[in-house]
Amino acid sequence: MKKIVELKEATVQVNNGFNESKTILDHVNLDIYEGDFLTILGGNGAGKSTLFNVIAGTLMLTSGKIFVAGVDVTHVPAEKRAKYLARVFQDPKMGTAPRMTVAENLLIAKYRGEKRGFVSRRIHLHKDEFQTLINKIGNGIENHLDTPTGLLSGGQRQALSLLMSTIKRPELLLLDEHTAALDPKTSVALMELTNQFVSDDHLTALMITHHMEDALKYGNRLLVMKDGRVIQDLAAKEKAEMTIADYYSIFE
Repeated sequence: MKKIVELKEATVQVNNGFNESKTILDHVNLDIYEGDFLTILGGNGAGKSTLFNVIAGTLMLTSGKIFVAGVDVTHVPAEKRAKYLARVFQDPKMGTAPRMTVAENLLIAKYRGEKRGFVSRRIHLHKDEFQTLINKIGNGIENHLDTPTGLLSGGQRQALSLLMSTIKRPELLLLDEHTAALDPKTSVALMELTNQFVSDDHLTALMITHHMEDALKYGNRLLVMKDGRVIQDLAAKEKAEMTIADYYSIFE
């Protein structure tokens, strides 16, 4: 089975300002395979966001190695990793350009990771394609193809961010607590849409969540992190046998 991500003794140490170093990612070894949908749980400071930042290239390792799609990207900056991965952030404002229309945002996402020269955008050639895409979301955004993204609701912007991250199929999709800023009803709808996208396009995805119910319901693997380490890596069968109480007991 194809490995999408390999972390080998991945370690990140930072200076705390008092001439002391703190380890925020502690010799993590992790293999993520094509088609995996991993949910990641852990308390504050467990290393979840650090893991994402290391994979995305926004934070470099102090020691260790990281491979994406078989390529050693340990010293490759984030902008050059964009051809491999996409990320949806917790804040709905992070993933879209507010003054640009829905169609313009989608056009940017369509060419993620590619070199582009100064040529006419010819957006009219893509309108039908983009309309078909947003029709799949079903939260009212289908009426706003030419609306500036800043005028959309938080749920609509986050759904657009998800669509932008998958319009050009990534090797890896990073979902960084992408439902946390939404109300419960909108959060449930976005999670169902996320699962649909991951399933239909056979994506490889990592999702940080604080919702125990989502960790139970979605994905085929569960990682539990604590103190910068992966303390549990549960396969689908083990995960299916767990209850909410079992999850809470892990952190005790």
